[in-house]
Amino acid sequence: MSGARSGVGSLQRAGRVLRRRLSALAAGLTRKRAAGLAALLLLSATATVWGLARLVVRAEQGRIFAVAEAPPRQVALVFGAGVFPDGALSPPLADRVSVAAELYRQGKVRKLLMSGDNSRRTYDESTAMKQYAVSLGVPPADVVLDYAGFHTYDSCYRAQAVFDIHSAVLVTQRFHLARALFTCTGLGVDAVGVAADQQRYQRALWYRVREELARARAYLQVRLTHPKPRFLGPKIQVF
Repeated sequence: MSGARSGVGSLQRAGRVLRRRLSALAAGLTRKRAAGLAALLLLSATATVWGLARLVVRAEQGRIFAVAEAPPRQVALVFGAGVFPDGALSPPLADRVSVAAELYRQGKVRKLLMSGDNSRRTYDESTAMKQYAVSLGVPPADVVLDYAGFHTYDSCYRAQAVFDIHSAVLVTQRFHLARALFTCTGLGVDAVGVAADQQRYQRALWYRVREELARARAYLQVRLTHPKPRFLGPKIQVF
């Protein structure tokens, strides 16, 4: 009798061991499936971002010029890019304003539209941009300020909707021009671009990587979601 009980106990122990091993195997397979699914989702998201970004890049074809070859437009739309606490422009922004001033001197544009961030009292990109342009010889009356250019989309949207601009030379760094051209043309502005790269910039590689995500977002904004800018406001007469 005791032998029978011993045999039953051994079978129960063996059953428990088998169940634990099967549970461990199932957990391992579940983790592998989860890891595989996560990898598949990441690959799909990366491919989607890359694909949308490539659609945006197409907008630059045949629309980027040197200053001397740029076709005339109403304004040079200059995108904000950072101002130091003392009011000095960051190197990328200083180059943008410098190129815009040269466009004005060569008669390519009639006015400069400085579109920057003035979201708080202690930070004002647009005014700093104007001051630098005036120091380069542009008459103050021909520099127009947009204080609500918080993003590329906002700058392009407000150029058309608030300032009634229908044609513009977009002035920014080369990596940014495709998105700027895609956005502005998609929002009704006849735009061409001039690259403002005058030097090597810090964190340039990071900006290029980040730009891929920004391009995908721009595609969705222009083609699908059509958001309003953060601020819109009444019309402002430029001409």
